[in-house]
Amino acid sequence: MNITLIQQSVRFGDYFWRRHAVERSIERDIEETEVSEVILNGRIIEEYPDDKYGPSCLIYGRTKRGRPIHVQCSLPPEIWIITVYEPDPDQWVDFSKRKD
Repeated sequence: MNITLIQQSVRFGDYFWRRHAVERSIERDIEETEVSEVILNGRIIEEYPDDKYGPSCLIYGRTKRGRPIHVQCSLPPEIWIITVYEPDPDQWVDFSKRKD
């Protein structure tokens, strides 16, 4: 999966938020601008072709302030933000690979 189409949708504001993502972003104090920054400057670290709501991926990136964030989103043609969170360093190597 190429992140370019996802980034293009976000750049033009052509994406949507699932209720779960909105709730998690509020709970975790992650702003919408931070999610955009992560997608626009991040990279896909996992792909979920058989996800229950349709194919999706996990994007890792850092905000302009350097905060590491993971964003799970659906794949084109419609981009939905599924969830957002700050990765736990105990579960991730460099926030981009799951620890065994």
